[in-house]
Amino acid sequence: MVASHDRAFLDAVCTDVVDLDPALDGVTRYGGGWSGYLDGRRAARARWEQRYAAEQDELERLRRSVAVTARNVAPGRPRGNQSKLQYDFKGGRVEQQVSRRVRNARRRLDELGRDQVRRPPEPLRFSAVVGDAATGPAAALRDVRVPGRLRVAALDVGARDRVLVTGPNGAGKSTLLGVLAGRVAAEGTVHRRRGLRVGLLAQDVAPPAAGTAREVYTAAAGAGAVPLPELGLLPPRDLDRPLASLSVGQRRRVELAVLIARSPQLLLLDEPTNHLSPALADELEEALGTSPGAVVLASHDRWLRRRWAGRVLSLDT
Repeated sequence: MVASHDRAFLDAVCTDVVDLDPALDGVTRYGGGWSGYLDGRRAARARWEQRYAAEQDELERLRRSVAVTARNVAPGRPRGNQSKLQYDFKGGRVEQQVSRRVRNARRRLDELGRDQVRRPPEPLRFSAVVGDAATGPAAALRDVRVPGRLRVAALDVGARDRVLVTGPNGAGKSTLLGVLAGRVAAEGTVHRRRGLRVGLLAQDVAPPAAGTAREVYTAAAGAGAVPLPELGLLPPRDLDRPLASLSVGQRRRVELAVLIARSPQLLLLDEPTNHLSPALADELEEALGTSPGAVVLASHDRWLRRRWAGRVLSLDT
């Protein structure tokens, strides 16, 4: 039995996967290795969404039934030619029927309220953040050098480019991202589009700030940012916990949320799947396709690199 975030290793070795991430039925075991797990999890997610939607529809129908049915009582009709005795008898019978329907609806509402299917967590989607339309090249490097750390003859990053940076440790992947972000001084020519919003997710998780995850996110991202729950990065139970009490992986999620909420037109990610659960790493890969701007990503993640569909820049030591 192994616990690992290495999806390529899991796919090559494991016959079964026990998933501790949130699921409708709690902890779930999937057969068929990692690939089988992905298929099973997608199917389970679809069932969860369908069940939640159906239950919400039933709840809404029951609420309307309770609110409306009691008002549509037949004895309120004009009596016409009926005798008072007939009218009272029929009216009382209708009132009993209405009352019974209301009681049944209220009882069902109480049952659903006690055992309600919780809402599935939102998947990570960069498209939830509306940014300005990017036009023109995002950045360009020419004869860039950071002595002892990096040498790049030329690199052009278009407005919606996807660039994967690979290379051994010490090849300068993190340094390159720092140069593109303007955080590392370099010789040569570094051009960034005027007014370009750049977001960098560093490789190392920052020490926890004071405050809860929601407070830290709101303070960093601004009052007009997409609400933290809508980004699908933290479950509701963790939103108002102090950041210092969260795990390294959970704090990584908050950093990623702040980065996304700022709507960067050039998104720089240094080993972004480090400290993320494998399921969230999969969501991150899918979400990169919805980012409204350019993405430059440095990673050793073998699973990510195998599935990468954009450009690849290989750095040598």
